[in-house]
Amino acid sequence: MMRVALVHDWLTGMRGGESVLAEIGTFFPAAPIFTVVHRAGSVSEEITSHPIHVSSLQRLSLGGRIYRPLLPLMPGAVASFRLDGFDLVISSSHCVAKGVIPAPGAVHVCYCHTPMRYLWDQRDEYLRTVPAPLRPLVRGQLEWLRIWDVVSAARVDHFVANSQLVARRIQHYWRREADVIPPPVDTEFFTPGGERQHHILTVAALVPYKRVDVAMAVAARLGMELRIVGEGPLRRALQRRAPRGVAFLGRVSRERLRDEYRSAAFVLVPNVEDFGIVTVEALACGTPVVGLAGSGTADVVVDGQHGFLVGENTVEALAAAAARVLGRSWAPAALRARAESFSRERFRRRFAYLLERVLPAGRRR
Repeated sequence: MMRVALVHDWLTGMRGGESVLAEIGTFFPAAPIFTVVHRAGSVSEEITSHPIHVSSLQRLSLGGRIYRPLLPLMPGAVASFRLDGFDLVISSSHCVAKGVIPAPGAVHVCYCHTPMRYLWDQRDEYLRTVPAPLRPLVRGQLEWLRIWDVVSAARVDHFVANSQLVARRIQHYWRREADVIPPPVDTEFFTPGGERQHHILTVAALVPYKRVDVAMAVAARLGMELRIVGEGPLRRALQRRAPRGVAFLGRVSRERLRDEYRSAAFVLVPNVEDFGIVTVEALACGTPVVGLAGSGTADVVVDGQHGFLVGENTVEALAAAAARVLGRSWAPAALRARAESFSRERFRRRFAYLLERVLPAGRRR
């Protein structure tokens, strides 16, 4: 019987990466999960049904409550996991999980959500948030982490990216090829229904790279109400700057989120997404999407068929695309049909095929 270990960066909430981990876990229900830190009660029962092993940083993180400042210590933490006896290691990584050290002869498959943003494509943005006196120190730490990030990519036998954009990043930063398997979306839950209204919806964490301020500017230019689902450290600053007609809804239940998708005139994704689960959820509810052509959104939205994509990352371009969305009618069934190609069942089939292809015949279950 093949022994399998799952590795994830940290378990502190249910986001896209954790949904992927839960789905991979259905292939191997008895597989242990190794993670840097785990905050109790923060993830689904699908995940906690697995044995969970934490690193030595669990105590320092105060039970998973404060973990991001521990980033410089995380490479050593994941390297300390004892994976002797496991034939297959599957890491779910957007930070350090790919840096585990498998046993000799084991196969390591990494599902990469993205290479670390704050080391690569968003490094300069991240450094601007650091107090000026600390920037030289932090810049030095990031340079060291970059070296580790490249070196540890060699510990992976097969990379899987969640989008074409992330596959290109893996090739650019690590010089490795990656298969593309989009993440699973619960299209059985997100379905059309209710009455369409005349407002814009944005679903995003309130952090700088999500560009929620751009969404507000687009809504103001169009003279439309904007409803924002999501929470984050920028909430107060965004609320102070928000024009009339912007509603901050914070975190909402899945049922409320589905209702928001169903009632919106369109969903606006003004930032570069690694993939964009929000886009698929919106289409599953029969709602068109406006986003960026250079984003993972382009893996989902075919321009002119499921919404519109813009090549120019500006308020003017997004507002013009939004006006085009409002100027025509959309068939919810056609939008939903596109979303169904990213269902949980499709993910399982794609991932099962990948495992059949990369595992030696004698080690397949």
